[in-house]
Amino acid sequence: MKPVVSTQWLADNLGEVLVFDCTKYLPHEGRDAQAEFAAGHIPGAGFFDVDAIADTDTDLPHMVPAAGRFARMVGDLGISNTSRVVFYDQKGLFSAARGWWLMGLFGHDRSAVLDGGLPKWMEEGRRLEAGPTRPAKPTIFTADLRARRLRGLGDIRANITEKTELVVDARAAGRFNGTTPEPRAGLRGGHIPGAVNVPHTDLLRPDHTLLDKEALRARFAAAGVDGSKPVVTSCGSGITATVLTLAMAHAGLPQGAVYDGSWTEWGGRADTPIAP
Repeated sequence: MKPVVSTQWLADNLGEVLVFDCTKYLPHEGRDAQAEFAAGHIPGAGFFDVDAIADTDTDLPHMVPAAGRFARMVGDLGISNTSRVVFYDQKGLFSAARGWWLMGLFGHDRSAVLDGGLPKWMEEGRRLEAGPTRPAKPTIFTADLRARRLRGLGDIRANITEKTELVVDARAAGRFNGTTPEPRAGLRGGHIPGAVNVPHTDLLRPDHTLLDKEALRARFAAAGVDGSKPVVTSCGSGITATVLTLAMAHAGLPQGAVYDGSWTEWGGRADTPIAP
């Protein structure tokens, strides 16, 4: 399954795929994703909660869960190993990529992200339905963790010296440079030494769809993503890092890995080096 599908494709295949709203709002936005889902969502959609389908034994937000927890929770959503799954979000293309990436991390390649998300669907006058999530018929999902797609704190520490991977940060330029405060309290400003900056918004058109493949390749190449080093994407908390990963996959580039703790972990510690 291709990593990105159009609104027309989804409208034509709506009864043949499982659809999930995978919206995550940042703490400072003060919005309730599940309440807004209940007010209006793509027909038949369920809600994929990245804060719940996560490791609950850490203070870091929506970290990757153990394989058993992931398998149980997505199985309870009705997702099996043969399901085709499409994720969207209420902002356009922001957090839906996290759902897609998690499925791939645990061995499932039959998933995609809706290009442009709910805003584009609504702009085109397509039908919505209201109400809470309908109960799903639980099924069995067998998880197969692809550990090479995941990086932790120790990996990023080692890479500062080894320089074998290129860290690409999806945060806005002001946050990357430390000139704009972080939305989460208590985090230092700046970036991981050696990282480069590709704000995820640079990869989107005004209608929240991804740039065409050639434009994506050009934007990544301008940041030094040229195939000479494997890439690790990072961001504030592991959400928009996956937008970069999705864009690379869509453009035909190796998707590399994601630093799951991202800046919430790195910038929240006193013992990690920071570049301004």
